[in-house]
Amino acid sequence: MVKRVNGVGKGIYWTPRILSIIFILFIALFSLDVFGPGLTAGQIMLGLLIHNIPTFILIIILGFAWKYELVGGIAFILAGLAYIVLTLRTAFINGFQGYYIAWILQISGIAFIIGVLWFVNWYKKKKK
Repeated sequence: MVKRVNGVGKGIYWTPRILSIIFILFIALFSLDVFGPGLTAGQIMLGLLIHNIPTFILIIILGFAWKYELVGGIAFILAGLAYIVLTLRTAFINGFQGYYIAWILQISGIAFIIGVLWFVNWYKKKKK
């Protein structure tokens, strides 16, 4: 028998939450490029703060999504779309390179999958 959490199966309940945490940690790894020779502690701290703005936003979204799954579905899909728009904007300003497509697929694709899983969670919970 499948154990239930808030009216849905454990797997359906925990999968978007765990993947969201892993995704946020993955995004946070990109902030480590601020470390470089000759930088002061203040410059590094400012760089970390600026580079982690998307991470902080996703953490806030996860906090709301934990209880309101519909918020998670909408927000992660919007985050994926925002990343596509910003990446394409940068690509066309700096000259389009093929690796931009790989970036879009890796970041936005994962965000879309997580968003869909939040929607599935919300739908199953609503159905119960």
